[in-house]
Amino acid sequence: MMALPSSSRPPESLMPPIHLQWFASAEDEGRTEAPSDLKLRKAREEGRIAKSQELTGGLVLLLPVLTLILLAPWLLRGFVQIIRFYMERCTTASPADGELMMEFLYAIVRMVLPIAATAMVAAIAANVIQNKGFIFTTKTIEPKISKILPKFGEYFKKTLFSFEGAFNVVKSIVKVAVIFIAAYLLIRSEIPQLLTLMQTNFWDGVVYIADMTAKLLVITAIIFIIIAIPDYIVQRKQFMESMKMTKQEVKQEYKETEGDPLVKGKLRQYMHEMLRRNMPAAVAKSDVVITNPTHYAVAIQYDNTTMAGPMVTAKGVDSLARRIREIATENRVPLVENRPLARALYAEVEIGEMVPENYYQALAVILANVYNMKGK
Repeated sequence: MMALPSSSRPPESLMPPIHLQWFASAEDEGRTEAPSDLKLRKAREEGRIAKSQELTGGLVLLLPVLTLILLAPWLLRGFVQIIRFYMERCTTASPADGELMMEFLYAIVRMVLPIAATAMVAAIAANVIQNKGFIFTTKTIEPKISKILPKFGEYFKKTLFSFEGAFNVVKSIVKVAVIFIAAYLLIRSEIPQLLTLMQTNFWDGVVYIADMTAKLLVITAIIFIIIAIPDYIVQRKQFMESMKMTKQEVKQEYKETEGDPLVKGKLRQYMHEMLRRNMPAAVAKSDVVITNPTHYAVAIQYDNTTMAGPMVTAKGVDSLARRIREIATENRVPLVENRPLARALYAEVEIGEMVPENYYQALAVILANVYNMKGK
């Protein structure tokens, strides 16, 4: 093919700026690490979660339609009453009569309120199901200049040149096609009855058309809910992809949370649970077990080459204390009775922590006797 002359090419300033970065994935952008619990928790607090609008749309359509079907006789009687009320007063009442307007508003609110309330409950239920609980935040509606100024590049990247955009296009096509097929099959099956409507009275025709419309709306809502299943899976995957972090972000977050009391508390709790699971091995390696003698037991280990001071490797009360003494006896770990010291260490020192210096003198005497017994 012949190249176009430079004069016939569109000016570069008029060509839409398309960057290869639009097609980049999280890994291509350096975000290779899975999102941390802290980042996911912050995103949830800001209202940024994975959810499918199809489920919300399906439930908001299905439940009000079912409510409309159940309340159809009552709604019909209400409409008849309104028409009769106005027909009886149309020639005698004054246009400025406030009673007519108030009666009209009362009747409309009374008939619309159940359907509107059902739609609201359906919308809330759909979000609660996907959010796994209630989320209340105002950050999603806070005014931001960045939301007002148009960002065509990001818009086209998200809607056209991305997996999410392609999936949404395919999803919309599938929805329209499936709903069209369902409507076609439903109407086709009702053609013999539709042809007989010309021979029936007006009221029977209205009832028949309303029944067929209700069926179509219910089928459409069910289709939306079915489509919501793969849609939520894709939305969840895309959300987790967008939440991925770079290695630098992981390091920075660790530095920021390392001093967080909540994080340190959880780490300490995890370490204690791990030490409890390894209690038999910890007691077996201990130098001495200080007892109450029956209610408390605290295992102490000290190695002057690797430890800054004596450390509590296990502790327990009642049945757990009895188990510690049994393990110590089986592994020939000395048992030393010292009631005040056993109670104090159990109350003040956690598993894996060093013994405070104010207990060094009492502990030094015990360890010295133990070492003499072992010939150290």
